[in-house]
Amino acid sequence: MINTGDILETINMIDNEHLDVRTITMGISLLDCADDDITRSAEKVYDKVTKKAENLVATGEYIEKTYGIPIINKRVSVTPIAMLTAASGGNPIKYAQALEKAAKTLGINFIGGYSALVQKGFSAGDLSLIESIPEALSVTDHVCSSVNIGSTKAGINMDAVALMGKIVKKTAEATADRNCIGAAKLVVFCNAPEDNPFMAGAFHGVGEPDCVINVGVSGPGVVRSAVSKCPDGDLSEIADIIKKTAFKVTRMGQLVGSVASEMLGVSFGIVDLSLAPTPAVGDSVAHILEEMGLEICGTHGTTAALALLNDAVKKGGVMASSHVGGLSGAFIPVSEDAGMIDAARRGDLTIEKLEAMTAVCSVGLDMIIIPGCTSPDTISAIIADEAAIGMVNSKTTAVRVIPAIGRNAGEELEFGGLLGCGPIMPVRNNRSSSKFISRGGRIPAPLQSLKN
Repeated sequence: MINTGDILETINMIDNEHLDVRTITMGISLLDCADDDITRSAEKVYDKVTKKAENLVATGEYIEKTYGIPIINKRVSVTPIAMLTAASGGNPIKYAQALEKAAKTLGINFIGGYSALVQKGFSAGDLSLIESIPEALSVTDHVCSSVNIGSTKAGINMDAVALMGKIVKKTAEATADRNCIGAAKLVVFCNAPEDNPFMAGAFHGVGEPDCVINVGVSGPGVVRSAVSKCPDGDLSEIADIIKKTAFKVTRMGQLVGSVASEMLGVSFGIVDLSLAPTPAVGDSVAHILEEMGLEICGTHGTTAALALLNDAVKKGGVMASSHVGGLSGAFIPVSEDAGMIDAARRGDLTIEKLEAMTAVCSVGLDMIIIPGCTSPDTISAIIADEAAIGMVNSKTTAVRVIPAIGRNAGEELEFGGLLGCGPIMPVRNNRSSSKFISRGGRIPAPLQSLKN
């Protein structure tokens, strides 16, 4: 039974501790939009997306007003566009333009799914889609792209890894006049989930229904506040506090998803219970770790503290939702987290430490700005390292790095909004990985893939 104390606590979380639903994302299958004429196919994509999601923004705004719950983003994810390209041939940019037009018509924040799944090799449509990414992200504002280059079952496609290092660099170069924003809308995955509501990596997997609502919650500020009220407790107590707080946060996401799916007449998919930070002060995953007792995020003990946080968030959230999915854990996007921005500026948080942290949390090396002179082979090697962590540990990992074209370590890049800003972090080891990357082929799947 809900009592007055619970209501007042929730109001305080929303008003003072940055509690929000980070996104409601409608996933839409485009498989029935395939056509051997790419112009007709792109028109079908626009028509279906705008028809299915025509009430998405209005529904989100109604829920905000009715329940007093902030919903920061309304988004759409679609079937990986490479699958349509396989059927139609032609220039995939037409699909990017159709998605951008749909996003503007709907008034949504982002649309994801300009994507390809190449963990085991390239099929028809994949290469043309991937090679078009720099142009697609430079001529659109709302389109996001992702490429899955590995999985625990398939291993790592090193030909794709080599290619994506070049694509990331070209995407940054194509948007150099806009602070390389294109690279901030491009994610390279290992073990990409099909139901992720968060951008830039969202796409609508082929195993999903025709249309579905997925919800991504947030709440780092709420968790930090709860932990701060136990200054002398041991780590078992801290874990318990985080679990209870994650439960409350996820229940709000469950409510929003249930109401939205009913109003829109589509299936309710999952709640992604990830702690998603923002550049706002008081809404930082790094500050939670520091509240546990670290002087600054990035010092020794950071990986252990993050492991505790991630585990407790999952345990608390899974009991609060009918279906948990997506990424679900703690995000560590550097430019989007005020505490991590500060730690990176001081040099206490390095790319090497972030890589270690990705072994125990959601996603991977996320929103990290690197010097513009970083070579494509080095970017590929960073992607390969992160994919290996995901492959061996049977978890999702990803790389979203932004080469700051024409700028050096120590300078800063500003994106604005939720993407934030941050220092250009040095890539300390400049020794070449070119020969390793150029070998190509596949890194075989690990032994733990043989579970059948």
